[in-house]
Amino acid sequence: MMEKNDESNMKLAIELSIKNIDENGGPFGAVIVKNGQIIARGVNRVTSNNDPTAHAEVNAIREASKKLGTFDLSGCTIYSSCEPCPMCLGAIYWAHIDKLYYANTKQDAKAIGFDDSFIYDELDLPKEKRKIPTIQLLHDEALEAFNKWRLKDNKIEY
Repeated sequence: MMEKNDESNMKLAIELSIKNIDENGGPFGAVIVKNGQIIARGVNRVTSNNDPTAHAEVNAIREASKKLGTFDLSGCTIYSSCEPCPMCLGAIYWAHIDKLYYANTKQDAKAIGFDDSFIYDELDLPKEKRKIPTIQLLHDEALEAFNKWRLKDNKIEY
């Protein structure tokens, strides 16, 4: 169900995406809202920051988490100018954001050169058939960290 401010929040995400093009960024913007208040904004800064993870949604999540002092963004809604890529969608789920609105589709993004379909295709392949060689190494040694975490009494679950 859409609320009164959903369209204005999406318009802001779209405005950010348009403005960011003139600021050496990609055509993507995102806004995070909690209790009707905008708490974070993000734009794509991949090329300007030389950071492949600096997508609008990830930048907005980072800002919201910092502002709220928590990694758990339950109760928040994110407005993205485009359907999130696999990385951003994963970040949205990890942040426990309650709702996602988007404007452009992944097909719209593909039409201008932002094609994430190869990632979806790779995830469906067995590891041995992926383009990036994916080899498990030192599994038994690595389990020490997981066992230590499992036994830790005062861990913060996420």
